[in-house]
Amino acid sequence: MKLFNNPYIICLLALACLMFNSCGDDPTPKPNALLRLDYPLGTYKPFEGNCPYTFGINSLSKIKKNTDCNLEIYYPKMKATLYITYKPVQGNLETLLRDAEKLTYEHVIKATDIVSYPFINDEDKVYGMFSQVGGDAATNAQFYVTDSLHHFVTGSMYFYTKPNFDSIMPAASYLKDDMRFIMETLKWR
Repeated sequence: MKLFNNPYIICLLALACLMFNSCGDDPTPKPNALLRLDYPLGTYKPFEGNCPYTFGINSLSKIKKNTDCNLEIYYPKMKATLYITYKPVQGNLETLLRDAEKLTYEHVIKATDIVSYPFINDEDKVYGMFSQVGGDAATNAQFYVTDSLHHFVTGSMYFYTKPNFDSIMPAASYLKDDMRFIMETLKWR
C-alpha cells in the first residue's frame, strides 16, 4: 500500500492510463467532398419534326437535328448528349438488330454488368430493347425500337467527361428516365 502513497507513482499511473486510453486508430484522410447534383423535374413536350417518328422531349434539353432524321439531344446542365439515329428498314431488319446489340455489348470491357429490358407497345407498333450498362463504360444506357417493317431508331447517351460512374450517377439516372420516356412515347407517322 506504500506504493500508492508515493505521488510520483500516482502521476506515472495516471499518465500511463491517459496514454493507453488516448491511443486509437490512426487518423485517415477524408476524400474531397463532391457537389450534390439535383436536377429539376423536366416538363415534356412533343418533338415535332419532318421525321417518320415523334416522341416526348424534356424541355431542359436542346435538339440539334442532323441529316436523315438523326438527332442530338443535348443536356447542357449535365454535359451529356443523347444521340438518336434513324434508319429505314429495307429488308435489313436482322442486320439493324445485330448492329444495335453489338453497339451495346462493345462496352462489356469497362462495364460491370449489362441488363436489357424488352419493350413492347402493340397499340403503336413500337417494339425494342432498353439496355442499362453498369460501371465506368462510355455510355450508361442505350435503346432501339422498330415497327419491324419500315422504321428503326436507336438511342445512346454519352457524357463529355471521363466515365466515372460514382460521380455521374445522378445525371445518368436522370437521363435513363428521359430515354425510357422517349421510348414509351415514340410513335410512327
